[in-house]
This record gives sequence, structure tokens and C-alpha cells, in this order.
Amino acid sequence: MGSQLHLLHPILVLVWILCGAADAVTQPNSNCTKRCGPLEIPFPFGTDESCSLDSSFLISCNHTSTPYLTHNNSTVLSISLDGEMRVSAAVARGCYDVNGTRINETSYDKIFNLTHFSFSSSKNKLTVVGCNTIGEVVGYNVIERRNYATGCFSVCLSVNETTSGICTGAGCCQSPIPASGLSDIGIGSYSSGADSYNAVFGNINPCGYAFVAEDGAYNFSSADLVNFRHQSFPVVVDWAVGNQTCEEAQKNTSSYACRADKSECYNATKGLGYVCKCSTGFGGNPYLVGGCQGVSVGVIALLVTSFYVYWRMKEKRLNKLKEQFFQQNGGFILLQKISRHRGSKETAKLFTVEELKTATNNFDESKILGKGGQGTVYRGLLSDNRTVAIKRSKISGSTQIEQFINEVVLLSQINHRNVVRLLGCCLETEVPLLVYEFIPNGTIFEHLHGHNINNPQSLKLSWKTRLRIAIETAGALAYLHSAISIPIIHRDIKTTNILLDANLTAKISDFGASKIVPLDQTELTTLVQGTLGYLDPEYMHTSQLTEKSDVYSFGVVLAELLTGKKALSFAVSPEVRNLAIYVVSSMEEGCLVQIVDEHIINEANVEDLVEFANVAKECLRVKREERPSMKEVAMQLEGLRGVVGEKHRLEETKSSLKASSSSILDVESSKFIDSLSQVPMSLAGGR
Repeated sequence: MGSQLHLLHPILVLVWILCGAADAVTQPNSNCTKRCGPLEIPFPFGTDESCSLDSSFLISCNHTSTPYLTHNNSTVLSISLDGEMRVSAAVARGCYDVNGTRINETSYDKIFNLTHFSFSSSKNKLTVVGCNTIGEVVGYNVIERRNYATGCFSVCLSVNETTSGICTGAGCCQSPIPASGLSDIGIGSYSSGADSYNAVFGNINPCGYAFVAEDGAYNFSSADLVNFRHQSFPVVVDWAVGNQTCEEAQKNTSSYACRADKSECYNATKGLGYVCKCSTGFGGNPYLVGGCQGVSVGVIALLVTSFYVYWRMKEKRLNKLKEQFFQQNGGFILLQKISRHRGSKETAKLFTVEELKTATNNFDESKILGKGGQGTVYRGLLSDNRTVAIKRSKISGSTQIEQFINEVVLLSQINHRNVVRLLGCCLETEVPLLVYEFIPNGTIFEHLHGHNINNPQSLKLSWKTRLRIAIETAGALAYLHSAISIPIIHRDIKTTNILLDANLTAKISDFGASKIVPLDQTELTTLVQGTLGYLDPEYMHTSQLTEKSDVYSFGVVLAELLTGKKALSFAVSPEVRNLAIYVVSSMEEGCLVQIVDEHIINEANVEDLVEFANVAKECLRVKREERPSMKEVAMQLEGLRGVVGEKHRLEETKSSLKASSSSILDVESSKFIDSLSQVPMSLAGGR
């Protein structure tokens, strides 16, 4: 037995030496270079064979500290143990002389042979820059064992046809490289025409460029067509160990690369081979013996503490920023004004930004109802299940804050059935957020001009409905001008700012451009603001804003209701382009009936249409002093509704009488027939 142990001892020593030798082959020694210039070199990569897993992971470091893959001379920019690295890839170019002859005759200007690794299929793109330039990538797919090609075509005749930052075909195009496992590729760039210099480029640099680069690494500039200054771009490369699966590699423990105790093997998903990762809860280098170390409780506690401190500091900064915005937007002034109206039931509520973020799912784009000159409007659902419209206002600036606050307080107290009600605001953001009641049935513009795709049945507004909408809108404007303590000029009355509720009741909205008129003034000098087609011409020329400016805009709305045409359209003949001028001139020429909307021409009485058009014409007078007030307009339209209603009642009465007389005749006729049936046959049938 002792002799047997004596013989086993050298064998065990030999096994230990062999195992140690195997570890030595696959593990770096302490003298290995860990850095080359800015690049950290983690194992399995190394600068010589004793420091790398094998020759495919060799990195050379020259005297300028520029690291590059030894087997293909590609400059290495970064290495990740997750199985990715970034290398520098040169730009391919195709240039032509003044005769249109290609200067460089090679089929592919740049050839990249990664040999052991492959180009990332999800993180790289082919980009082509040039006018009438074709760029192409060809290669061999080692996974599917077939050739692969992709490309794109960039078209332009001059630099002016291109837009910096946009790479969708004009001067620049991009194409994904969806195939995995491409280790050898060629990149080419060439013109689509023979006389490329004279016919395509002119005085532009007569070259086209093609390159594979990491997605987002290149941002197109029109200047690149004239002077392309880039020589290379970063490319994402997928790397893995060998060409075996985990199951195959684990059978040979001496060459198996996952050396750490707490490491796991994963088959490469984008090429051949496998990669190693530390198990959950461990970090480090899984390719080194003892390379995966567990994350200690102390480190976890430190991370949690650090996160908590960071969160508290961030929360403090956010609160400070909210206070800054609140003060900047006049929050303290608003609080003072609200306190004066505590006896009133209708006062503006101050919403928190968290409330409105929750209501709009953090202002998600899917919640946008519309965008305009005064801001973006979102649909929101408050915690009390009220649906509201939240407007991200464009009102800002210290000179406007006082007036803005006055408008908020005033509008929050307006309780008119034909004015969209302001529920409150939020001042904790850079620009104020206004909260309005939600009106579900779109705008007059959508109904008149066929843009309400959600409710196609409501596009044909009847004459009776149009008249009622006009009366309701006129009444609301008259209320704003003369029935409240401080008059308000809306300044942007148009069909897109008149909403319709579920019953098609009119609601005036969007007071972002409105002006409060001091009691001792009748007009204001302001910067001209409004919408072309609706703007008061006298206000446009003098900058003097009065209540009559709203009257003119309302006249255009009446013209739209009457004709079904847009206030301003460049898609029609010049004489119809401006609706206000077109309606007035048609009336003066006695051609009113010809321009009335076909949807109401057979429903409305001609005299009623003429009277309605006359009201619009009075509102559209060029001189403001000749226009009626909104109160007078409302009264005229109300009178018209009375006439229409009386005519409607008369028609119903006539119809009823006609039906009654017909019924009487039917009864009498029946009696006559019955009497004939009682006559003897001799009398009834003979003479």
C-alpha cells in the first residue's frame, strides 16, 4: 500500500502541474499591460499571448498609445465584458473628375475583416452622404452561410435641397444592417450617373461617401456635401469566445473560458461562440479565477444611502424650482386676489404639477387634443373623475404676469353657459398650466369643413342649429363686452375657438390672447395679434384694439356659417380667397343665394338667409364706428330666431289643418259610400 502511495504522489504532482499549466495558459500574469492610452484592456483581451485568452483577443499598443486589434489593425475605442467593443472604421468614398470619370476604380473602397468577431446587427447603420450617390455593404453571413448585401440611394441636385439633421434621402440616407454574424464586409460608394461632376455636383465636392457607424454617431450636415471632414466613425462589434456552444465548451474544462466560481455561460445570440457573465449578486470579470465577487451588505447599504441622499437633494431642488416658478408666474399675487373672493363660489383653484401630471399620464403625446399659437391642450382626468382640458400656456414674461393673473381670477368667476369655464391653473412649471372644463364635440370649424373624423354624422349642421350657434356666441361676446365688471376683448374669435358640447351648444374658448379693458378706456394700443382672415382690418393698420374688433371677427364666423367656406383659403380662386370680401361683394351683386351652403339652402327661407347675411355684412364694415355692438348683433339675431320660429309654427299649423281637412274628407267619403250600399239594386243599377 505504501509503495502504491509512493507511486501516486508523483502522478498527483503531475496532475497539479498540468492543471496549473492549463490555468496559466488561460490566465494573465501580474506583468500584463492593463491599459493602452485611454483604453482599459480587460482579460480575455491582452497585449501578448501570455496575457490574452487566445490570438483572436490580441491588442497591439504602438508607441503613440493607440490600441488596435492585432489581426486586422482596427483601432479599438472601448471594450465591454458584456460582449461588445467599439472599433474605428474608415469612410469609403467615390470621387469623379471633371469628365465624370471615377478616380478610384476599386470595386469596394473599404474592406473590413474582423475574422473572429462580427458587426452588431442592431447598433450599426450604413450611412451614405452625397448627391445621386449609391452606398452599399456586402459581406458573408457566417451564421446563415450566405452572402449578404444592403444599401441606399442619396439624391439631390444642390445643397439647398438638403436639410441639416435630416438623413432620409436628400443628400443623406441610412439603411439598417439587420443580418447577424457579418465578420467580413466591403463598403462601396459610387454615383448613379456617368457625368457625375457636371450633371450632379457642379461646384460641390465631386465625391460620395459611405460608411458603417454606430447608430447616432453621425449627424448629417449640409456642409458635409461640400467638405466632408470625417475620416472614420465608431462601429459596434460583438465578440464571443470561440465558435462552440456553452454545452460543447464545458466538456473541455482546460479550455473553458468561464473561470470564476460564480460565473455563468451564455450562448452568443449575434454570432458563434459564447460569453461569460457573473451570477446575479456578483460582479467583476468572469474570465478570471476568483474574478466574480459578491456585492457586500455594506456596499448595498452605501448605495441605498447614496440613493436616498440623492433623492432628497433632487426633491429639494425640485421644490425650490417649483417655488421659483410659482413666484415667477405670479402665484403670490394670485393668492391675494383669491382671498378677496372667498365669499364667491367660483374662484380659481391652484392645482399642483403632480395632480396634472397624473391626470395626463405625464403629459403623454396621446393625450394631446390640439396645438395652437397660444399653447398645447391635453385631455386629463382628475382624481374626482372629472374630464378636463389642460392647456400648457405660452404666456410668460414679468410684464405679462399681472395681467395674466387678473384674467385667471376674472375668467374663473365667469359663469356663462356659452363660455368654456376656467377651473384653475398650475404655476409650479416654467409656463402656466390652465385647466378648463372639457367640451367633447369638437369645434365649429371641424363640423363645417369636414375635419371631425370622430363624428362624421355631425358634419352637416342644420340651418336651425347654425342660427342657434350664432345667437349663443353673440350673446356670450356681448356678455364679455358689457355685462361683467371689467370688459374683456377676446381678440381671437374664430370657428376653431368656438367649441360644441354634446348638444351642439356653443362654447367660446381660448382666452390666451384676450385683453382686459380698463373702465376708463374704450381702446387699447397693442401688438397686432389674431388669425389672418378674421383680423379687423382697422386694428391691423392702427394697432388700436376695441370691442368692435371682436365684432368684425364674429362677422367672419357668420359668413362661415352661411357659406360653409373657410375664412381664408389659398386653394381657391383669388376672388373667393378672402371670405369676408367675397360675401360682401356677392351681396352687393345680388348673388347671395349662389354662395349659401348647399346643406342649408333647401331648409332655410330665402328672406331669413338675406337677413342673416345682412347682420354679417354690418359686422364686416371696414370702419369700426359703422359696425354694430355685440349687444345689437345679439338682439338682431334673436329677432331673426323669433321670426324663424314663428314661421315654423305657422308651417306646422298649416300642415296640421291640411291633415285635419283631409281626415274630414275621408270620413265624409266613407259615409257617402256606406249610403250607396243601402240603395236597392234596381235603383242603383238601372235607369
